[in-house]
Amino acid sequence: MTSAVASHPDIQLTLDRDGVIRQATFSSAISSEASTPWIGRPWADTVGGIGADTVRRMVADALSSGVSAFSQVTQRFPSGLELPIEYTAVRLGEASGLMVIGKSLQAVAELQSRLIATQHAREQDYWKLREIETRSRLLFDASSEAVILVRASNLRVIEANPAALRELGVAPGWEILHEIAPKDYDAFQALLLRVRQHGRAPAMLVHFGARQEAWLVRVSLMAAEPGHVFLVQLAPAGIAPGTGRADPAPLDDLIDHLPEGFVVVDPEGVILRANRAFLDLAQVAAEGAVLGQPLEHWVNRPGATTAVLLATLQRHGVARLFATTVHGELGGSVDIEITAAGDSDRTSRCFALLLHDVSRRHAPPEDDDRVHSALKQIADQIGKTPLLELVRRTAAAVERHCIEAALRLAEGNRTAAAELLGLSRQSLYAKLNRYGFDIGQSAADRAD
Repeated sequence: MTSAVASHPDIQLTLDRDGVIRQATFSSAISSEASTPWIGRPWADTVGGIGADTVRRMVADALSSGVSAFSQVTQRFPSGLELPIEYTAVRLGEASGLMVIGKSLQAVAELQSRLIATQHAREQDYWKLREIETRSRLLFDASSEAVILVRASNLRVIEANPAALRELGVAPGWEILHEIAPKDYDAFQALLLRVRQHGRAPAMLVHFGARQEAWLVRVSLMAAEPGHVFLVQLAPAGIAPGTGRADPAPLDDLIDHLPEGFVVVDPEGVILRANRAFLDLAQVAAEGAVLGQPLEHWVNRPGATTAVLLATLQRHGVARLFATTVHGELGGSVDIEITAAGDSDRTSRCFALLLHDVSRRHAPPEDDDRVHSALKQIADQIGKTPLLELVRRTAAAVERHCIEAALRLAEGNRTAAAELLGLSRQSLYAKLNRYGFDIGQSAADRAD
């Protein structure tokens, strides 16, 4: 920019030492402007905004050091035209005035304006694409028809909508050819070849999934990065001949109305199916919010994670009373026990999990009322009885309640109740005697 200003100035001014214009010359680019009105005026009066201070500083710098730094100001011409000009000032001699040369930055300013306009247009296009993508995503998730996106290069599932996850049990990463019945394998390969050549092909009947049910399959080819993608749409074709299977819809309805949480996951722990009770535990509004997501996101506890549960299922095929915690989206957490099993004796393709809420286990209401009543009576003695005596009575009330609860959980077996309380049998009998329990040996103890 420095060489450009020096070799091809658009404005050349001669100033006296007070910064007053004595001569002005314009280039052909702005030759229509008259320079006469500037003669005899301070240069600072011909610029706009804060440019006056910049001009005065340039004059002072040139007088003191011989040359000023390049600075940009808005130059106002006699006609009213305003242009961005980059100036530098040079001292002509000790007693002489200053020479000021300037280069118009209008082309740069126009380029900057175009760049800003282009960026604004690109932002608008970006948000339009985001809006289209959001609408497509909503349609993809809300579709009642099973839809799968498959990478054309390796035929692996990229994405599956909730209906596909629920009805077919497929998940991202699975190879779609493994889901096709052997008798339909060649026909399906021919269908894909025709789609590669023509972009789409007529629908065909394919037996798909673990149950080999009949589905009407439509496939089309879409351009994507890094390669093409097959859009596979599957619609139920009715009951497969010879299977005699009833419509599974009533079973789905029963699962949805189970009071316990029910989840189906693949071997990686990705959720393929979830009922309403699980959605309540996870504190989400719709099944689509959990389908395709890892169960670990909601079900985990240090030492009792979903990974530990899946490892147990892979090794033994079943899991019973696996204690862990469900963490809800709204911050709530619930202690649960999971009973789970795979779908076959061989390597399981998916696992069914039943989640039982154990946080609701508590003593019968009448016991709670009795303890509350005892503690209230003790509290009424405050001010009438020494504190140490109140503490002793409170501890006795709580201890009695714990002994009653242990006996109830052990179904009257004193030996088992002692183990639950961490006491020896003799210590438990001493406490039973202290609190007036019947200390006759129970039938369960005699059996021991």
